[in-house]
Amino acid sequence: MSNSQKIALQIKANLENVTELTPDGEDFRWYLKFRCTNCGEESDKWIYLSQDITVPMKGSRGQANLVTKCKMCSRDSSLDILPDTISKYTIEDSNKFKSIVTFDCRGISIIDFSPRNGFKCCGIETNTKFEDVNLEEKEWVDYDERQNQPVGIYDVQYQFVTVK
Repeated sequence: MSNSQKIALQIKANLENVTELTPDGEDFRWYLKFRCTNCGEESDKWIYLSQDITVPMKGSRGQANLVTKCKMCSRDSSLDILPDTISKYTIEDSNKFKSIVTFDCRGISIIDFSPRNGFKCCGIETNTKFEDVNLEEKEWVDYDERQNQPVGIYDVQYQFVTVK
């Protein structure tokens, strides 16, 4: 197995009247695309992984959240979600990049992320819970009845950074 590389997913968004944007639960699905670090082949399909699913790694006793084989060079690679790196994106983070999760990648690097449903957040003053927030359109809009004001998440962007 090639040596591992830790890659953090950072998001940036404009939060309106909500805070604590976070992936909801261990079954949250991270939709990613990868590049083989051996031959450079890139995946064309979205592959999802979640903390609550682990699969055995070939030729090893270990398990990983995702085990995949490159369709070009047939090299096995794997990826793990590091649960203690999952963090909330708060109103103070608004319009700044912040890491919300780190992945331990072996044999692949991450090239793309598709935010979909399964995020949650809460009203900034009311603590109203908003669940199953879908960021597929790179924005989300709702209404906080208790505060009588619109809430939203706008201009969602993301990037990957390699961490030590």
